[in-house]
Amino acid sequence: MEKKFAQKPLGILIMALISTALWGSAIPVIKIGYGLFDIASDDVATKMLFAGVRFTLAGLFVIIAVSLMQKKFVHPTKDNYKYAMYMGAVQTGLEYIFFYISLTYLSGVKGTIINSIGNFFAVLLAHFFFSNDKLNVRKVVGCLLGFIGVVICNIGGEGLDLSFNIMGEGFMLAAAMCFAVGSVMTKLYSKYIEPTVLTGYQLLFGGLILLTIGIVTGGKLEFHSLKAVWLLIYLASLSSVAFAVWSVLLKYNPVAKISIYCFLNPLFGILFALILLEGEVFNYLSLISLVLVCMGIYIVNYTKSDKEEKK
Repeated sequence: MEKKFAQKPLGILIMALISTALWGSAIPVIKIGYGLFDIASDDVATKMLFAGVRFTLAGLFVIIAVSLMQKKFVHPTKDNYKYAMYMGAVQTGLEYIFFYISLTYLSGVKGTIINSIGNFFAVLLAHFFFSNDKLNVRKVVGCLLGFIGVVICNIGGEGLDLSFNIMGEGFMLAAAMCFAVGSVMTKLYSKYIEPTVLTGYQLLFGGLILLTIGIVTGGKLEFHSLKAVWLLIYLASLSSVAFAVWSVLLKYNPVAKISIYCFLNPLFGILFALILLEGEVFNYLSLISLVLVCMGIYIVNYTKSDKEEKK
């Protein structure tokens, strides 16, 4: 039933929207969290500690939930632990190390745009790793429309420039590449480990990496209120659900078909920012962006009918 639902167009749409909406909501919630925990914009050590706690909890949530549903303690086999560790190191550990360091040198606008390039990387890598996921004109056009949509929704505010800094633009590109590699790894490794179990342990291992780095580099988290605790629990919960659902989608579908939905992340981020953050103003450009991203998703996922194929 899981496979059948995850391969139907409606099932893909519902599951992809769940993941991207949750990831999008994380953007303004993290900003609120930095305020509740008094984390300065340039305090990378505490940001990594914050992320480490979040992802470690997320991994534990997934493992506990799946264990309760299966009425047994779930874990990879002795030979398969390495896959979860590789995933945790790349998709959670390295990606967020590069991500947080880069944001101290980049504007949020430029960071969002460069990070979305990870979707192109995922489509390109899938071409070389999977015979049923070859690059074609539809995929290129769909990704371009999605990318243009992300650029448009970020026009204005802080502005853009053409400068390039290894610690800024370079590290954000590295984070985007880690996302792409992680997508391919999820597709490959889910042949050996159930996707939800893989998700739980990769989040746990990656979270522990970030947690360790945050502690060693002097990061400190101070819980000033119960609201801060609940916010951290929410961030952990959304990560556990979003990554678990996403891993199931990647197991049963071509990487390019699913990765295109990630262009919705910043759009959901804008929507939730309007709801949760004070001073945010609606921008009509967001509607144009949504149309372009949806067009890109449709083009990438379009399949010919039997009559068209015969013709």
